[in-house]
Amino acid sequence: MDKKNFASWIILIILALIWGGSYILMKQGLRSFNFWQVSSIRMLSAFVFLLPFAIKNLKKLNKKTIIPIIIVAFIGNLIPSWLYPLGQTQVDSNLAGVLNSLVPVFVLIIGLLFFKRKTGFLQILGVVIGLIGAALLITKDNPFHFGQMNFYSLYIIFATILYSININQVNRFLMGLKGIEISSLAFLFIGPVSAGILIGSDFSQAAASSTMFFDLTCVVTLGLFGSAIAVTLVNSLITRAGSMFASSVTYIIPVFAIFWGLLDGETLNIIQIAATVIIMISVYLVNKAHK
Repeated sequence: MDKKNFASWIILIILALIWGGSYILMKQGLRSFNFWQVSSIRMLSAFVFLLPFAIKNLKKLNKKTIIPIIIVAFIGNLIPSWLYPLGQTQVDSNLAGVLNSLVPVFVLIIGLLFFKRKTGFLQILGVVIGLIGAALLITKDNPFHFGQMNFYSLYIIFATILYSININQVNRFLMGLKGIEISSLAFLFIGPVSAGILIGSDFSQAAASSTMFFDLTCVVTLGLFGSAIAVTLVNSLITRAGSMFASSVTYIIPVFAIFWGLLDGETLNIIQIAATVIIMISVYLVNKAHK
């Protein structure tokens, strides 16, 4: 393994470690704040952290890059940051991490439909298997009764679709930029929107919470690590190793997400374990076929 590939794998592991724990931080934040506030505090924290880099890289914002960067800002970051905490109001953090494993599947589908990505039998098989695994997860304890579907899981699945659009965008249109340039310029658009949402928010529920300051610390930490640093790393990984390798970070995220979830007192039943294995197999097939 050469140095470039080794570095890519190190970045991949660090990303999985950061994002695997992000679901627990989100869960903690939701004890005191609503999902709008969790998202906005997270995005604003990342914006403040990245602002010096954004100012430095303003010259990189031009006619060629501005539209893809706006897409990265809103489709790849801001809207998913609303969807994940909304989903986690009714979905355990470990299952949220598993559902996030569908990102490579959607990267393939969107790449095939809109970015002229070539595909083969194993990739199609992986997509079908992944959708079956997701269906098992969102039907709670009865895989044959969709009337018991946990519809909040669909918010997380929709977020993975948006992430997949983002990854394809970066891979297609922003390969000439560094990860820090892409992320800092993207959050330049996100920060003011998030600040506006917070200004208009009602914090009376948070003020009444005995854990408000701890929960706020969790959300700010989520913003710094789960957004500012992680988004920079994933953009760097896309430009270094390509969209499919970067999206394969979701192989490892569920391991950390489930681990942290179990430590936090969450549980897994046999159907959820089976669905997790099915999704892992699907992502493996998609990525193996691509290689």
